Formats: sequence, C-alpha cells, structure tokens
Amino acid sequence: MAKAEKINKVVLAYSGGLDTSIILKWLTETYDCEVVTFTADLGQGEELEPARAKAELLGIKEIYIEDLREEFVADFVFPMFRANALYEGVYLLGTSIARPLISKRLVEIARETGADAISHGATGKGNDQVRFELAAYALDPDIKVIAPWREWDFVSREDLIEFAEKHQIPVPKDKRGEAPFSVDANILHSSSEGKVLEDPNVAPPDYVFMRTLSPEEAPDKATEISIGFEKGDAVSLNGKALSPASLLAALNDLGRDNGIGRVDLVENRFVGMKSRGIYETPGGTILLAAHRAIESLTLDREAAHLKDQLMPRYAELVYYGFWFAPEREMLQALVDKSQERVTGEVRLKLYKGNVIVEGRSSPSSLYSEELVTFEDDEGAYDQQDAEGFIKLNALRLRSLAARKRKG
Repeated sequence: MAKAEKINKVVLAYSGGLDTSIILKWLTETYDCEVVTFTADLGQGEELEPARAKAELLGIKEIYIEDLREEFVADFVFPMFRANALYEGVYLLGTSIARPLISKRLVEIARETGADAISHGATGKGNDQVRFELAAYALDPDIKVIAPWREWDFVSREDLIEFAEKHQIPVPKDKRGEAPFSVDANILHSSSEGKVLEDPNVAPPDYVFMRTLSPEEAPDKATEISIGFEKGDAVSLNGKALSPASLLAALNDLGRDNGIGRVDLVENRFVGMKSRGIYETPGGTILLAAHRAIESLTLDREAAHLKDQLMPRYAELVYYGFWFAPEREMLQALVDKSQERVTGEVRLKLYKGNVIVEGRSSPSSLYSEELVTFEDDEGAYDQQDAEGFIKLNALRLRSLAARKRKG
C-alpha cells in the first residue's frame, strides 16, 4: 500500500513495547491518521495495564485491552488439538494459532470504530505478516493493512532508538541494545528466535528457557495425573472440571515443573527460508499425548488413519495462516465428526521431560478383551478365518512374485 494513500483511522495491534510504540508514532506521522490500539491478553504472562498507560502517554484516545484467553483456547487451540496438529512432525503451532484471533479482533474493532485500516508489527521476513494479513482479508476483503516494517526507512536498532528519542517515546535501558533473541508467548507456548539462537549447531543457552525446568532439574519422583475428555476436548484435570484456559494453565504448571515441552526446531517458513526456533509448550505436550491416548480407544482404525494422513495438511494450513480458509474449515468439519465419541479419561505419569500414558478408559471404547485374548474366546473370533484373509491379501503379491521369477 502506497504511503500516499489516505488513511483516516487505523487499529494497531499494540503490545506496549518499544517497537509497537514506535510504530504507533510512525503511523500518526506518516499517514496523519488517528490510531486505535488493541492489546490482547492471550496468556502471555505480562501485565497489560502498562500498555494502556503507554498508549495514553502517546495521546491515544481509543484503547482496547481484552482478555481473550478463554476464547483463544476454546475456539482456536482446542479445535487444533482435536486434529493432533504438528507442523513438520514437531511444532505444536503456538504462535501460528494465535494470529487469526488477533486479526479477527483487529477487523472487528476497525468496524466498531469506523477505522479503514489495521496495522501490525510483524517483519517482512517472517510468517506472522502472512498470517495476520491472510486472516484479515478473509474476514474483510476491503480492509487496508499497514505493515510498517515493509514500508519505513529504518535499517538498524539505532535508527529506531533515534526516532523514539526524537518523539519522547520512553526507551528502557534494557531496550537500547540489540536483544539477544526475540520472544513470542501466549498461554499455549513461548517461542524464542534470532541472534544467539541463529546457529542451529549451537545449543541454546539456559537463559532462553522461560516456561520449563530442564529435565535434569525436574523432580526425581513422577507426578501422576488424569485428564477427562468430552468429544475430543479436555474438560477436567484429576476429576475437577475446569474451563479450557484454566485447564491449559494448570497443565502448563505441571509440564513446567516436570521439564516437559521443550523443542529445538529448524523449520521451513512459508516465505521460503529456514529458521531455528526454541519452543516451550508444556501443557500442550501433555494434552497431545492424552488426546492421542483417548483416541486410541475410541476411534475406528480407518478413521484414525485418515486423520493421521490429513493432519500434516491441517497443520500446514494453520502454520501458513489459512485458518479462515474454506479448506481448513472443511478439514475441521471432518475432524470434529471424528470426535463425537472421543470421551473418557486418560491417566498419565509426568517424569523428567516425559509424558507416559498409564491407562485410558472410555464409555465408547472399541477395545475388546474378548477379541484380543489368547484364551478360549468362545467363537468371538475364529482364527481359521485368518487363512482366507491372508490369501486374499497375498494374491497380488504372489502374482508379482511369479512375474519376477519368470525373468
């Protein structure tokens, strides 16, 4: 979008930090427009009232600060976990899944306040710019998006500091130098990237980890828990019913204390480059293991295998930013259909970075001791039937072997 385009009012995704404060001032200067700030509490663990004070200091009149933790977990995290989504087999998509909710509220606030544009602080090299903007355009095809990092002339940290000082934007001492790495966090995970983490052959320093003890520091005694599920969603912990966000927060505490959920990943970004990230997803790691355990009892074989085949595609759509695309919604309908009988309880043991399934039970279990027992099964399964089954499945293999033998 050209800078010359007239913008009357813009809604900014605002953290209250130095970068978004600079963006706030830059927007008013560059576009001569009114700015509305939106700060979301997604469980990042930071006090949000300072963001309000900072916005007021910078002259903002319309300030939105919202607690979205329950909506985030119930309507975004849990649907994704029904699919057992893992990007490239490892990443639990903690940053990816937060972006569509933030974009949704940016667009809604733009409508509420009469704004004609939204703005975000994502850089031009990363995935987040794509996620924010694809979600916004899916919800409002006419919305204008301002991405300052793709427009402004700042090329260094010193340029940003100089701009901040020129416009009386407070610069904390710890923000004057280059940060050793960047962090994104919410109730599902924390993500650390860049600077000291850029060499994928160098182990991350201990100070990078904020959400988990190391497995070596975790207790020598295992922690035993149980998680109850209804239709694929976790609803209780140790027999106590909890809201989605409260349950995930409790699992985070358990995972943190037992050194669970650390991932060191070199991933393929949507924009075409590889990047190295350090992720901590303590509660999500526990939840995934428990969900797969209850599914093992309640899902038909072919339904389970089909889900596993589709999961990489689902995870890719979330990672790339297509949460509001029809193909993700179609896959979600299939996933949700599969979860109708995924109800029951899973018992787990947490120990030094490990999540160990101890037991699982369900009123909708498809597991039959009568069928699997080696004892006399009174006709439930005739072992002689296996001979015909094997011969039918071997027919094409025997034909291939015969052709090969002929030369």
